Amino acid sequence: MTHHAVRTVVIVGSGPAGHTAAIYAARANLKPLMIEGLHRGGIPGGQLMITNDVENYPGFPHKIAGPDLMKHFRDQSIAQGVEIVTDDVTKVDLSKRPFTLTVGDGKGPHVLARTLIVATGAQAKWLGLPSEHALQGKGVSACAVCDGAFFRKQDVVVVGGGDTAMEEASYLSGLCRTVTVVHRRSDFRASKTMQDRVRANPKIKLVLDTVVEEVLDPSKGEVTGARVKNLKTKELSVIDCTGFFVAIGHTPNTDLFVGQLDHHENGYLRTKPGSTYTSVPGVFACGDVQDFTYRQAVTAAGSGCMAALDAERWMALHDPHG
Repeated sequence: MTHHAVRTVVIVGSGPAGHTAAIYAARANLKPLMIEGLHRGGIPGGQLMITNDVENYPGFPHKIAGPDLMKHFRDQSIAQGVEIVTDDVTKVDLSKRPFTLTVGDGKGPHVLARTLIVATGAQAKWLGLPSEHALQGKGVSACAVCDGAFFRKQDVVVVGGGDTAMEEASYLSGLCRTVTVVHRRSDFRASKTMQDRVRANPKIKLVLDTVVEEVLDPSKGEVTGARVKNLKTKELSVIDCTGFFVAIGHTPNTDLFVGQLDHHENGYLRTKPGSTYTSVPGVFACGDVQDFTYRQAVTAAGSGCMAALDAERWMALHDPHG
């Protein structure tokens, strides 16, 4: 790595937000550098890399596999002249411009950036069961809006007790035959409004004080049910289902930026409403690292476009000779 020269725009992250930002920045002749990550930070390509079928990304009427969609994104970035480095950013200094980024083990030269676009994404929290991991994309999902349509008129389980779980259960109840919400406590963290809506829904059944011990059945390569344990009675039982949704929240990939960029209480980066501006001039954030409301590939891509345009306009005003 010999990036001694100051780069006009550096993009950290390589999901739909990062690649859309890169494509727009390249077409604006900003000669962007993308640092796409290794497995340590987020996965290159982001959450779509663990998504089998994508039916809701516009332009693909016959659905597309998540990794294939991300290959299209990456190929398009390269075709537009984006330079991509496959490594992790391990440290950033946003205290002065140009910003300094340490890549990998830090032995190579630092990357210097006039503007920085943060597109590091978020990761769903999982229960951590081997059976859950084995069936990811085969009936186990962390996104009802993404995958609910695959389970029309079927029985599904939702795990969780917060607003996310209530929203996922309500959404799924419009598609599925039954929805069983499994929660380890007797009370929910969710807002009262969300709880009331779920309790009033005849399609949703609540199973409380209960944890999932195993998702069935990895040997069949599909979800057939969930083995659960009541924490009070210690009784084991099986809930039959073909879909298993984990709704215990997401973690934004913001470790690099804590203490340097403003963030919400939930850890997501704070952007100025209607823009991708962060609390540091010249640093922009797009995609799921700053969006805990929509969290879709298409909204991430849209905000990546916004970030590139914001960066270009900011440069024109504040660093016209950059």
